[in-house]
Amino acid sequence: MRHNNKGRKLGRTASHRSATLKALSTALFKHKRIRTTVAKAKETRTFAESLITKAKKDSVHSRRHIAKFINDKAVIQELFSEIIPKIGDRPGGYTRVVKLGRRFGDAAELAILELVDFNDVANQLASEKKERKEERKAAKQEAAQQKAEETATTEEA
Repeated sequence: MRHNNKGRKLGRTASHRSATLKALSTALFKHKRIRTTVAKAKETRTFAESLITKAKKDSVHSRRHIAKFINDKAVIQELFSEIIPKIGDRPGGYTRVVKLGRRFGDAAELAILELVDFNDVANQLASEKKERKEERKAAKQEAAQQKAEETATTEEA
């Protein structure tokens, strides 16, 4: 029985597990959204949310405490300057886990772990990608139309 044993082992040793959680939370703060397995996402969620809660009080002590877990100075600066002002007024629940389905190859369940109020950043990137795709499609149709006109003029002659 697993009485009083919180957390997932993720098939790793303690040091490897802590390094994985640190790397995933750093990537989450840097990119605002990451894609990983469901188990890692759920475990990273608890780890990252505790860091965000600690960062709500902007002091030298909290910055140094968070620097123990995040080794990228730019990400720490971004956490305190961008992320905390945007989601700092929430009483918790800073992240969201969205399940995606199973991965081909090993059939692991995949999920997206994202910061709640930063999904507009990801949506903006998706809309830009969609616009580029539509532009390519329109250019393709125009090229096909020009080719059809050229073939029609050569057949008439």
